Amino acid sequence: MTKYEKACYDIVTQSHNHLTVNQVYEKLKELFPDVVQATVYNNLNKLCEGGLIRKVCIEDMCDRFDSAHKHDHLVCKECGKLTDIQFDDLTQMIKKHIGDDFCYYDLKVFNICPECKAKKENC
Repeated sequence: MTKYEKACYDIVTQSHNHLTVNQVYEKLKELFPDVVQATVYNNLNKLCEGGLIRKVCIEDMCDRFDSAHKHDHLVCKECGKLTDIQFDDLTQMIKKHIGDDFCYYDLKVFNICPECKAKKENC
């Protein structure tokens, strides 16, 4: 693993947020002031391809990066906030319905977060 790859990995996996490329880039610049954004894109993509981190893609939002450990996400339809959530593993249920020939699943549950609900109630 290169120094940039290791640093990108550490930034993503040690964050409690779901970081965008720009957020990773800003953190990486603190460590390596001369780094260019293309280096961040290349290393994040390499880490995703290697299964070390994962890309969270949501329509009309910037891609975000997250640790690869098994978990699902709540997505606020109002503000776009991503929250990790742990549901029971659905692998066996999926296999029962479609067989063993699937690679993985990526569950996102869309809701309105408590902060956005409170804003609506206060209007």
